[in-house]
Amino acid sequence: MKAEKKVLEHLTKCYSVAPLNYNGKEHFLVAAEKEERCLLFDMDGKVVDTVWKGPGGTMSMVQVPGTDGQFLATHRFYSPNDSKESSIVIVTPVGPDDWQIRTLVKLPHIHRFDILKRNGIHYLLACTLKSGHEYKEDWSSPGKVYTAVLPQDLSSLSEDNPLEFEILKDNMLRNHGYYRVEEEGVETGLVSFEGGICQFIPPAVKGEPWEIRELLHTPSSDAVLVDLDEDGEKELAVLSPFHGNQISVYKKQAGSFQKVYEYEKPAEFTHAIYGGNLCGKPCLVVGHRQGERNLLLFTWNKETSNYQWEVLDGDCGPANVCHLMKDGDDLLISANRETDEISMYRITP
Repeated sequence: MKAEKKVLEHLTKCYSVAPLNYNGKEHFLVAAEKEERCLLFDMDGKVVDTVWKGPGGTMSMVQVPGTDGQFLATHRFYSPNDSKESSIVIVTPVGPDDWQIRTLVKLPHIHRFDILKRNGIHYLLACTLKSGHEYKEDWSSPGKVYTAVLPQDLSSLSEDNPLEFEILKDNMLRNHGYYRVEEEGVETGLVSFEGGICQFIPPAVKGEPWEIRELLHTPSSDAVLVDLDEDGEKELAVLSPFHGNQISVYKKQAGSFQKVYEYEKPAEFTHAIYGGNLCGKPCLVVGHRQGERNLLLFTWNKETSNYQWEVLDGDCGPANVCHLMKDGDDLLISANRETDEISMYRITP
């Protein structure tokens, strides 16, 4: 495949990318890891608004379902060593360059979160990288996965009246990766940590327990389920270990996932990941932030019956990547953190 690149904006330590429906049109957001801006872009890649100028520290952003431009975001997670003061905030558009921001809940070390819907109920799933921190590289307090039912009206929630969570799973060392995966029409969350990969499935009935499936016990940083070889069953694509250099594919054999492919080169500091279709073909996109700092594309080659890879872009250092569609074209929006570039790639066969 070919990738036509367009640099949209320079943003120091750009990190988080997310789609946003606002004023009846598709947009996307890009926010920074450090104390920097959050920008709103239209689908042509033009900056149309500055959502905030700080504080930044944004790891995740997710639109509140059914709203016109309202979204949740993490604030003040500046690094694994500087995330004690992090929280989830509610961001609501008021007017041009005017966005109301208030705290939904203070949650130290909150790294990834999502809103999953099942049978009309919205669940907030929140993942903390760790649970405490006293010194640099302190991993003595493993992270957790929390959940809460998200009310339809968020107007009463604030720092003084925060959303209340329950713990779904604890003792999750280096609880880093998250990816939403739809399985049989149900939105589920794939969580990657030192102990492996777990799939969190919301209950069919409000109040019932979540189902937690343990898919893999290999230390992992990020993962996605995608049917690359189109045999009707999804493979598990894994970046490992934490901020590591391995890209692997696992297939389910005899009821468990077994490794069937590993990228033959070290991909230092693997981080960005997308699994889904590009140009009608299932694929895996991975970006790594050190070494060659490539944006890589993995597909299945039917002629050789093996996985193949190609470089979409080099020396760019992606932190996160988001797939969008515009007028039938496949777009990848990449927060190229190591070059401070927000880039749009139009993908063609």
